Amino acid sequence: MSLRTPLGRVLGLGSAHEGVHHWVVQRVSAVALIVLTLWFVLSLVRLPLGDHAQVIAWMAEGIHPVLLALLVLTAAWHSKLGVQVVIEDYVHQRHAKMALLIVNTFAHVLVAATAVLAVLRVALRSFA
Repeated sequence: MSLRTPLGRVLGLGSAHEGVHHWVVQRVSAVALIVLTLWFVLSLVRLPLGDHAQVIAWMAEGIHPVLLALLVLTAAWHSKLGVQVVIEDYVHQRHAKMALLIVNTFAHVLVAATAVLAVLRVALRSFA
């Protein structure tokens, strides 16, 4: 016995089976953000106040550029997923929903790429 409607069976419509994956990715990215944000805040607290050169030097040393890039990428991915859920839940017109989902993806990719480029510029400038 199937719970699908006859029309649903004929057209093959139904669950895309993506909901659990999306939920798990949001939770995993949230845990990663907690860890990375704690590292970031604790690292900044240890820096001297108001010294721009010291912050730039900190950004370029050791593992900091990698962790900063991970923080930016994880935050952008988590934000993209969250905004996507809001769009999917509250925008009911099909074309508007599709357009907003595309804009959401491009905007988050642009923000993430710009932030990673900024981290790379600071990190690579210190090697020159």
